Amino acid sequence: MSINNLNTKLFLDIRQLIEDSRNAVAQTVNAGLTAMYWNIGKRINDDVLENKRAEYGKQIVSTLSRQLIQEYGKSFTEKNIRRMMQFNTVFQDFEIVASLMRQLSWTHFTLLFPIKDNLKLEFYTQMCRIEKWSVRTLRKKIDSMLFERTAISKKPEELAKLELKQLKEEDKLSPDLVFKDKYVLDFLNLKDTYSENDLETAIIRELENFILELGVGFTFAARQKRMIIDGNDFYLDLLFYHRKLKRLVAIELKIGKFKAEYKGQMELYLRWLEKNETEADEEQPVGLILCTEGNSEQIELLQLDKANIKVAEYISKYLPKELLAKKLHQFAKQSKMIIDNR
Repeated sequence: MSINNLNTKLFLDIRQLIEDSRNAVAQTVNAGLTAMYWNIGKRINDDVLENKRAEYGKQIVSTLSRQLIQEYGKSFTEKNIRRMMQFNTVFQDFEIVASLMRQLSWTHFTLLFPIKDNLKLEFYTQMCRIEKWSVRTLRKKIDSMLFERTAISKKPEELAKLELKQLKEEDKLSPDLVFKDKYVLDFLNLKDTYSENDLETAIIRELENFILELGVGFTFAARQKRMIIDGNDFYLDLLFYHRKLKRLVAIELKIGKFKAEYKGQMELYLRWLEKNETEADEEQPVGLILCTEGNSEQIELLQLDKANIKVAEYISKYLPKELLAKKLHQFAKQSKMIIDNR
């Protein structure tokens, strides 16, 4: 090996050591700050609770903020101190905080504070931990109402809690935590009229964003996956693999409403993949049919879950959060009616 090559290897090895050390130091500092903020919040909350006067709480926070800023700088504004108090109120068990603060920064926690629903809070907290979301990704997931778009949000509360408990204690992801009933694909920049091929081409072009919307763990495997059955060629639009679920994911793209005939087509693809592509240690393949609109009654009658098939709508245009919330609320209402009538 030449001197130049040795120098290059030495440089790369030392650079990796420096980067690893920096990351370890950053994690330690973040964990220390997060623990300090929680303890400050608890100390103030305990003091305010002991005095049992709201006016006292306001006064003490204001006075304390001025004193701390004078000595430690602007990190201790009234707003930030109230965040610390809220931190302790929302996450009351320090053991839970300690288990999270290696993956979640203080900024992550501040995005979680405003979530009032305990189930939703647990969902975002655990998904952020297991999928290692950045602050930007967490903010985007919350803004795009990811929880409301997952199948778990439509389940009875006790079943949803059980799945989240398994995620928390065993890092076990279920398909209902991974797959959504609505996907926001506004980044594809599709024209007002487009074909299934246009949609597929746009997804391949924006594959990174598409995988981000699908969720962490998806790996692209093939486009127009060829299957020879009875001497005839069949082509699956997109094939992915999910590492956590340990299974292939077949995706079919459709324009317009869901049709009952799509089930047979997807079942054929899934059985072929199970026979020819699935490894011994993998789970059965799952199918995802993406349509412009669903047909909830047909989907219920076909019992697609038993066939390992998911159906979801996709939103190809940007929707303001209020409109998205309205659309999801209507969908959730329909889903609840179907569940109640079973």
